[in-house]
Amino acid sequence: MQTSEHYKKGLDILKQIDEENYEAIVDSFKQSIAPDLGVLAVEFNYGQIFSRPGLDLKSRLLATVAGLTALGNTQQLKFYINGALNVGWTQEELIEVMMQMIIYSGFPNALNTILPVAAEVFAERNK
Repeated sequence: MQTSEHYKKGLDILKQIDEENYEAIVDSFKQSIAPDLGVLAVEFNYGQIFSRPGLDLKSRLLATVAGLTALGNTQQLKFYINGALNVGWTQEELIEVMMQMIIYSGFPNALNTILPVAAEVFAERNK
């Protein structure tokens, strides 16, 4: 396992985002065709970007949900919607920020992200 300072910070951030699943996410890269990609993701995304001063983790997760919604990135969006809920955003607030993205990315992205992805995450959490 990597022990760089950025990696350690990154793991801590990931744990705050999704304490139940962060280890499985990191482990999933170990047997992939690019195991170093997981190390880089933890070090850079979380250890360097998410841990920067100036925004708290809650705000960063809201920005991430908005950005992924605007891009129509349904794969990572589920993880970040869950993370945003874990740090205190409500379902209603997340829907509103996703709706805001209609202005920038159009209705197709909204239909592809809000209806299936957000609805799935909310349904799973409301069981």
